[in-house]
Amino acid sequence: MRTAIKLAYRNLIGAGLRTWLNVIVLSFSFVVIIWMKGILVGWDHQAKNDMIRWEIGGGQYWHKAYDPFDQFTLAEAHAALPAAFQTEIENGNLVPVLIAQGTIYPEGRMQSILIKGIDPGQNLLALPTQKLDTTPDAIPAIIGENMARTNKLKIGDRTTLRWRDAHGTFDASEICITAIFSTNVPTVDVAQVWIPLENMRSMLLMPGEATLLTIRNPETIRSGPGDWKLMTVNDLVADLEAMIKTKSVGQSIFYTILLLLALLAVFDTQVLSIFRRQKEIGTYVALGYTQREVVWLFTIEGAMHAVLAAVLAAAYGLPFLIWQARTGWKLPIETGDYGFAIAQTLYPVYSAGLVISTTLIVMLATAVVSYWPSRRIAKMNPTEALRGKLQ
Repeated sequence: MRTAIKLAYRNLIGAGLRTWLNVIVLSFSFVVIIWMKGILVGWDHQAKNDMIRWEIGGGQYWHKAYDPFDQFTLAEAHAALPAAFQTEIENGNLVPVLIAQGTIYPEGRMQSILIKGIDPGQNLLALPTQKLDTTPDAIPAIIGENMARTNKLKIGDRTTLRWRDAHGTFDASEICITAIFSTNVPTVDVAQVWIPLENMRSMLLMPGEATLLTIRNPETIRSGPGDWKLMTVNDLVADLEAMIKTKSVGQSIFYTILLLLALLAVFDTQVLSIFRRQKEIGTYVALGYTQREVVWLFTIEGAMHAVLAAVLAAAYGLPFLIWQARTGWKLPIETGDYGFAIAQTLYPVYSAGLVISTTLIVMLATAVVSYWPSRRIAKMNPTEALRGKLQ
């Protein structure tokens, strides 16, 4: 075994430029696969953390009629909070949110929005709701940067807000923007205005009601009473995970194409080696090597391309991956346009499992591709091989 490895290494180094071209292409496959997979893993971690911080906490209770993808359900998606929730709300372990459709008129333009009422004193979510604890001569409101940019609003601006109350009557009032926050989660930013919960209940004639409640501690989660259904963190991030899986499938196709191109070069090299080194193969057999041992020698020689590629990839890929993990990958377009949680800058996450699994996959694939043409050696006649002729 040791002799075969030494001989295979010597043959590879002796091949010169042909070997190093194959190694460079394979090393590129190593680095690209690990980098792109790290981007997806980093996006997954980052998006989930942002959604937990800004929107879902440790889970939520939804009114049974609430559907975030169907705004027509909002008219019925509210109810008085059950007594079982009151103690948890007072202790800050549940944060009620009341949601309704509305319209604002910035600079005379009409913009359909969601109005969301939340307790200004809550500290469960990252929303700067303390800015709602003011008493201007208008309803205090906070909005996200995307909402502010789209409607050309800034802190201190006032605009008209119109809504429909529980009896179907339209009403309107003036709101004052008291804060603009920055977030990667469009479901708390895009086309949304946050106002104090009690103000909203008074506006909608819905005292003591809410559309959903955010949970602080997921360990205290239990089935919702009455009209309330429990939504765990896994339920609430399911759409994001499905999107990431879709992206992962697309990337896997790209990985496969990239790897096949690299393996094609190794395959061609092996075929050429067997064709040009017939006398060498015959000499090995004449010296006592069995044909199986010669096949094994050529397989090791081909698979060693992946070993050298891994070393080369570590030499230039490791600094690149470390630099990317620190500085991140800045996306070229506005991430709010995606419609789901994604930061403007993605920070890759590279785990030991990712690096090891990628290395093993590439090495195994290279070994298989190297063995495939080497099987022809077992069919060679040693005498004809010494003459340089295939049987």
